[in-house]
Amino acid sequence: MFGRPLLRFVRKDTHINFMRGRFMGLIVSAVLSIASLVLFFHPGLTLGLDFRGGIVVEAQTPGPADFAKIRAALAEHGVSHASFQSFGAANDVLIRLDAGSEQDTQAIVDKVRHTVAESLPGTTILRADAVGASVSAELFRNGMLALALSLAMILGYIWFRFEWEFALSAVITLILDLTKTVGFLVLTGFEFDLVMVAAILTILGYSTNDKVVVYDRVRENLRKYRTMPLIDLINLSINETLNRTLGTSSTVFLASLPLALWGGATLSGFAWTMLFGIVVGTSSSIFIAAPLLLFMGEGRLKRGAKSGKATAPSA
Repeated sequence: MFGRPLLRFVRKDTHINFMRGRFMGLIVSAVLSIASLVLFFHPGLTLGLDFRGGIVVEAQTPGPADFAKIRAALAEHGVSHASFQSFGAANDVLIRLDAGSEQDTQAIVDKVRHTVAESLPGTTILRADAVGASVSAELFRNGMLALALSLAMILGYIWFRFEWEFALSAVITLILDLTKTVGFLVLTGFEFDLVMVAAILTILGYSTNDKVVVYDRVRENLRKYRTMPLIDLINLSINETLNRTLGTSSTVFLASLPLALWGGATLSGFAWTMLFGIVVGTSSSIFIAAPLLLFMGEGRLKRGAKSGKATAPSA
């Protein structure tokens, strides 16, 4: 009784022919990735404070935010070209300004804080952040370097652990996952900042783990079923790991969902990006990474010398 799992997403003897849709999966993935690259160049990502530089002040007014009154008060104190945005409740206001010189940035932050508090008595300043232009440029370079190094280390790890066909197909799939995530950020308008870099790195790590699980089973079955056609062997491997894949994905998805719904402005963008990445990473392991491995490894992947016969059912 207690030795059996209480929940199974699929039956143990499931035999779904995933490779039947391999061409459609690759075509849809390529179209979405190309569209995401187009969106990356136009209209482009909405850079956050970390990468754009500037000043962000979050305030909570006693009643519904009066943007006209706040704008007029800031203009009287010499602060112009400010943009205003409502987030959360009607009395939550987000004020953005471009950064000036490194020396003037803190002075502008203090001026905005005092002006908003004086013009609307009872206003609470929730957050006031400032990043200079030179610092934001360095943060952007470091963020892009972190993504590049992450992909390079993933390639090296899988190449060391598996044959080159596994490594190359995995990295190509991860790049496609990355481009789709960029397209998602453009369409949703979530700010691309260091938090989003952390989200993307988390997605890459999760997606890599999911693909390694499938690849491990493929490698085991390569040694076990020496005469089975590769397409059937990959189908068998996906079906054997499907319950584990869906279980892990559902757990991470459900853990991130409350953050997306009730995490507030600071965490919601991170959480929604994570949810999107979980769906993309899980589906790409089946419909992108596996077909790429089939095309690259057909006739080249080595079979183990000591193994049984190909008696497993074809998926």
